[in-house]
Amino acid sequence: TKNSRVTTMNPTQTLYPSGGNSPSPHSTHPSSLFPQINRCRTMRDLSQIHATFVKSGQMRDTLAAAELLRFCATTSDLLHRDLDYAHKIFTQMPHRNTFSWNTIIRGFSESEEQNAIIAIALFHEMMKDSVEPNRFTFPSLLKACAKTGRIEEGKQIHALALKLGLSGDEFVMSNLVRMYVMCGLMRDACVLFYKNIIGRDMAVMVVDGGRKRDGEVVIWNVMIDGYMRLGDCKAARTLFDQMRVRSVVSWNTMISGYCKNGCFKEAVEIFCEMRRVDLRLSYVTLVSVLPAVSRIGSLELGEWLHSYAESNRVEIDDVLGSALIDMYSKCGVVERAVEVFERLPRKNVITWSAMINGFAIHGLAGDAIDCFCRMREAGVKPSDVAYINLLTACSHAGLVEEGRKYFSQMVNVDGLDPRIEHYGCMVDLLGRSGLLEEAEQMHGNVEMGKRVANILMDMVPQDSGAYVALSNMYASQGNWSEVSEMRLRMKEMDIRKDPGCSWIDVDGVLHEFLVEDDSHPRAKDINSKLAEISEKLRLAGYRPITTQVLLNLEEEDKENALHYHSEKIAVAFGLISTTPGKPIRIVKNLRICEDCHSSLKLISKVYERKITVRDRKRFHHFENGSCSCMDYW
Repeated sequence: TKNSRVTTMNPTQTLYPSGGNSPSPHSTHPSSLFPQINRCRTMRDLSQIHATFVKSGQMRDTLAAAELLRFCATTSDLLHRDLDYAHKIFTQMPHRNTFSWNTIIRGFSESEEQNAIIAIALFHEMMKDSVEPNRFTFPSLLKACAKTGRIEEGKQIHALALKLGLSGDEFVMSNLVRMYVMCGLMRDACVLFYKNIIGRDMAVMVVDGGRKRDGEVVIWNVMIDGYMRLGDCKAARTLFDQMRVRSVVSWNTMISGYCKNGCFKEAVEIFCEMRRVDLRLSYVTLVSVLPAVSRIGSLELGEWLHSYAESNRVEIDDVLGSALIDMYSKCGVVERAVEVFERLPRKNVITWSAMINGFAIHGLAGDAIDCFCRMREAGVKPSDVAYINLLTACSHAGLVEEGRKYFSQMVNVDGLDPRIEHYGCMVDLLGRSGLLEEAEQMHGNVEMGKRVANILMDMVPQDSGAYVALSNMYASQGNWSEVSEMRLRMKEMDIRKDPGCSWIDVDGVLHEFLVEDDSHPRAKDINSKLAEISEKLRLAGYRPITTQVLLNLEEEDKENALHYHSEKIAVAFGLISTTPGKPIRIVKNLRICEDCHSSLKLISKVYERKITVRDRKRFHHFENGSCSCMDYW
């Protein structure tokens, strides 16, 4: 009978290619011996089969018990996994061979972090039971160590793998590299990578003419991701350029890595390279590159990505939908963001928050509040991010009472603890509304500003924001000795201020300009246009607001410094590069200064152009001498 045939098998024999020595290609896979297990749809179904096996004595059969264990510990359908049930089966097994241990360890290692810790503990039990691990034991163990950050245990497991002669096993070595990368030990990862992966890769190229195996491409991707996690984009790019074969994941890792490190232009550039090699873009590719498109404001590329998703039937779910909403909002076309939002089949707190933020950065506070109310009516509980976006909307519109109301609601109704961003929104709202006492006199009060700045410096010592803000406060009062002291402190701590930078997309080509930038191929034409703009503004009665130049310079030098702010250079380039009447869209990495704000209002009138600038805080739509912010920003 089937049962007698099963029981004649050696209970110590390893049973599956994923858990022990590979069976011969002609052997019957054990799952085919128990089709009723594979037909299970719920854990209730499995428990009934389990009960039948117990009554019939089949649980004494190593294969039967192993198949039950496999189903509830490692089935590909995560809804059917039940690690507690699996562990009960495992503890009741009369013969726990290497495969059984590998199965239970794998099940726990692939689960959440606390279960991954249990996987490591199970391995200790396995060793106490004198069951020798094999090449299939270590990948799961190493994944558990990587997930939990247990580097010391990982090193011990590494030593055991070498002792068992597994230094040449690519799966074990690949997972060792991954563990060291995930634990931040790139030096150790590099030693293994260059010794075991690169060396073997060169041998493979000699033997089979350069055909790489998928596993090797995966580990290259892991190394690239490791460098990106450490912020070493240059090392990641060098390794990427050395790859002879790249998968879609290789490109996605570079794109997302650049984004996480704030290198948005580079992310878009490598995406454009990916398009040129004619690779099919994945869902992950779109989700990875859209944040970069949003940050640099490349509407044309963003529209192409949206069209690609629809043409290739890529599902626009809550994640991709939120990325598209964010892209359209930050590229200045909030109407398209609303269209994407309304067409989403399912909306969660992330998509609602993205839409609220879209309204907020455009100064549409009423729409932001309406969207927030719709979210509550839909039964979606607001997150702390949703409240940040809502309070930002109130701040941009000067809605003091509404801001107080929603801040109180966040704390007292939804039970959320305020973060520094929430307090920042309230201070900004109250301060710019003239309620300085309520804002703890932070607005324009150097002593209070110094106290708050010092608190921020203690909280985030490497962030330049607090240092620059306090330095600017001193400069606004002409206290240049304190300014020098702050700059010296920043230099000693190797803290660098982000330089003013503006981007403009003309005919699908992104152009970047820094302060006093003279490196563009059309620099001569740009400077000529800047001179023309300056003269036309002077004739229109404009005078530079030199108080915005927080440097110890003569008045004339201050005027010249204002003349070459990055957004003005970008506008000049836009005027010489586009047809008359065409709107100009610019993205700036810092907050627009008062002088540039006043200048662009007048430029929009003199040149009869609609100029849209998205700065660090919000959108400014300049048209016919006015700005959409109504000079409240």
